[in-house]
Amino acid sequence: MNTTVLGKCDPAHSVPHKRSVSPDGEAPDDIVAELGAALFSLLGRKDQRRRAEHYLRGLLTTQGRKSIRNIAAHLGRPGLEQSLHHFIASSTWDWHPLRAALADYLEHTIAPQAWVIQPMHIPKAGKYSVGVDQQFAPHLGQVVRGQQVTGAWLASTTLSAPVNWRMVLPESWINDSERRARAEVPERTAPESAEECAVSVALDMARMWDIPRRPAVLDLRRGDVAAATRRLTSGGVPFLTRISPSCLLSVADQALPGHRAGALPARRILELLKGMRVPAAWHDAAEPHTPRASWAAKVPVALPGPATGTPQRLFLVGEWADPARPPSALWLTCLPQMSAASLVRTAKLAGRVERDCERIGERAGLRDFAGRSFRGWHRHMTLASVAHTAIALQAAEYAPRRAGRLVRA
Repeated sequence: MNTTVLGKCDPAHSVPHKRSVSPDGEAPDDIVAELGAALFSLLGRKDQRRRAEHYLRGLLTTQGRKSIRNIAAHLGRPGLEQSLHHFIASSTWDWHPLRAALADYLEHTIAPQAWVIQPMHIPKAGKYSVGVDQQFAPHLGQVVRGQQVTGAWLASTTLSAPVNWRMVLPESWINDSERRARAEVPERTAPESAEECAVSVALDMARMWDIPRRPAVLDLRRGDVAAATRRLTSGGVPFLTRISPSCLLSVADQALPGHRAGALPARRILELLKGMRVPAAWHDAAEPHTPRASWAAKVPVALPGPATGTPQRLFLVGEWADPARPPSALWLTCLPQMSAASLVRTAKLAGRVERDCERIGERAGLRDFAGRSFRGWHRHMTLASVAHTAIALQAAEYAPRRAGRLVRA
């Protein structure tokens, strides 16, 4: 897929550019203009580019819910509601190239360390809005009504922004031909669990986009870990996935205690090998200037099951908030070169995404699509992701590039 290739940043040669930060959170015009030039040039028609700019400005400046009606009323242009509705719901433009270009822009701007795959619940009533149903939300631990979606975020310690989206469509939707037709759900769409959706959104990025493959940070505590890691591995996506303490694994190093015990719960393995713990320093996204510390261990392991070909090298990573208590979090990874402490710091980027989604994503309208169609939702989420990026760059005091280089205050 062709995307706009932007000049690589060189943080070592960045030029200071002090700028004022808008108290209401609106992104500066120069950042918005640069994003628009990089992304909207991919739209085929002049009127589409103009509508994209209107929609982005509306997302950034409209107070309250970012519905098309509210955006049009805020911008105050005659006939704008109808034209924006057509642009989002029934126009012909493809959102995939814009998402790829946004990812490329962020790759060269913030130097992301991971793809954080994050679930999100969108409360919504009605019967015909795409994907709306009573569903169990694993990240909430309860049944809720609305849309269950998964976002892929490029994340650094400084900021994060979403670049790709996928909706969990339950069997009740896939098997209902009337609702599928009303919402224009593509025929090839199949039902997925939330965990399968999380894997798919990362694989889509790896398959279609020409950006560096960063570790995919995701949560499989309720999913099929073996099936998910096989899919990620076959797709060439490195991963760092949260797992349940009861996930069965085998110690892969003959020199380590527990090697002859066969499959053991992951927590039990870490209890046997807690002597391998090392200090891990990291920063909390909520208090970035306050250093945090915990303990971490990294153990070579294997998933139980029949051996097929050369077994993949896997590592169990445990974190202890309190060394006198059981591990507070467990992950499985395929990254041999990263230390236990580095892996813990990478996993903490999920906290960066959670905070940015709450503080910025809500303001950018990630939960505000008022339409019903599958394509309309994807187009809205694409432009809301651009709005989120603009606000996030402003909040972190980034300025537009000069001569292809990152400029940061």
